[in-house]
Amino acid sequence: MKPLKRTPIFPEYEKYGAKTIDFGGWDLPVQFSGIKDEHHATRTNAGLFDVSHMGEISVVGRKAFEFLQKMTTNDLSKLKPKKAQYTFLCNEDGGVIDDLLIYMLGENHYMLVVNAANTEKDLAWLEKHNTYADEAVAIIDESNKYSLLAIQGPQAEAILQQLTDTNLAAIKPFCFESDVVLRGIGQEAIVSRSGYTGEDGFEIYVAPEEGPKLWNQLLETGEGAGIVPAGLGARDTLRFEANLPLYGQELSETITPLEAGLKFAVKVDKEAEFIGKKTLKKQAENGPKRKIVGLEMIDKGIPRTGYEVLSGAGDKTIGHVTTGTQSPTLKKNIGRALLEVDYTELGTEVLIQVRKRKLKAKVVPTPFYKKDN
Repeated sequence: MKPLKRTPIFPEYEKYGAKTIDFGGWDLPVQFSGIKDEHHATRTNAGLFDVSHMGEISVVGRKAFEFLQKMTTNDLSKLKPKKAQYTFLCNEDGGVIDDLLIYMLGENHYMLVVNAANTEKDLAWLEKHNTYADEAVAIIDESNKYSLLAIQGPQAEAILQQLTDTNLAAIKPFCFESDVVLRGIGQEAIVSRSGYTGEDGFEIYVAPEEGPKLWNQLLETGEGAGIVPAGLGARDTLRFEANLPLYGQELSETITPLEAGLKFAVKVDKEAEFIGKKTLKKQAENGPKRKIVGLEMIDKGIPRTGYEVLSGAGDKTIGHVTTGTQSPTLKKNIGRALLEVDYTELGTEVLIQVRKRKLKAKVVPTPFYKKDN
C-alpha cells in the first residue's frame, strides 16, 4: 500500500487539532474544531483551507491556445492575461474527464488547475491528444511548484489585505494578479479571486516552502476577525449549499456538464471541434434526458450519496442522489440527485430509498444558498 501524500502544510495541522483522513491518496484534514463550526465561521467571518493537493499543469507554446480550444468545452478566446475560466475536459460521449480552471498567465502560457485525484489522468489525456511538437505545445506537471491556500468568507479580503500593498478590491471574480508581494513571504504569489464555498475569497499560490509560513500568518492576522482553519468536511457542505459540483458525484465520465446544469461553461457554437462537441451539441439542442436537481426531504431522513431515487408512486427507479446532507446554514435535510428529466419539475414529489424505508422528498430550486441572502 502506497504511503499517503502530504502537502507542505501538513506539519502545521496538529497544532490546530486536525483530524486527517485518506482523501484520494492524500493525508488531509477532514476537520479542525468541527465541520459545523468551520462551515458557520466561513459563512460569517472567514475560513482558511489547505488545497495544496490540487494539481497544476502548464500548457505553453505557440500552439497552446489552439490545442486547449480543441481539448476544453469553454471558449478560450474570451480569456486574456490575468483572467481565469471554468471549463471541462470531456470524452467523445460528452462525459467529464475533469472540471478545471484555466489561468492565462501570458501569451501562449496557460496554467490548468485540476482535481488532485485526476492529475495523472488529465496529464495522460492531454499528452495522448497532443499532436504538436514540444516547441508548439509543451505540457508540464508543475503541481510540486505550489502550495495553494484558500481564504474564504466575508472577512477574507480585509484579512488578506493586511499582508499586502496590492489593492485586492481591484481583483474581480475569476481574475488574478501574479506578482503579489505578501509580507514575510520570500517569493511573489499568484492571488486569484476564486473559491469553492459560495463566499467571496481568494486562492493564493505560493512556493511550497512558503506555504506553512503563510498559513500561520493568515490565522494570526485574522484571529480578531474570527478566521478558523477549515477542513474537507466544511469545504464539502459549503460547496454543496452553493450548488458547486464535486467530481465523482455531480460530474463523471458518464455525467455530462449539461446534465449537471453547467451549460455556461460549454460553448457548442465555438468554431473549434472540441472533444465531445458533437454529443454535447445534440444534448444542448434536444435537452438532456436526465438532469441534476435539488431535493428537500419531506419525511425525516438525510439523502446520502448513492441512495436510489424512485418515482412518487414508488414503482420505478428514476435516478440517484449525488450529494446529500443536513445543511448547516438552512438546517434542512437536502440533496442533489441525477433524475430522469420527466421527474425534474419544481415541486415534483419523489421517494428516496433510505435503507429499508422509502422517504418522501420534493424537487426544489438551487442553489440552496446565495451569499446575498
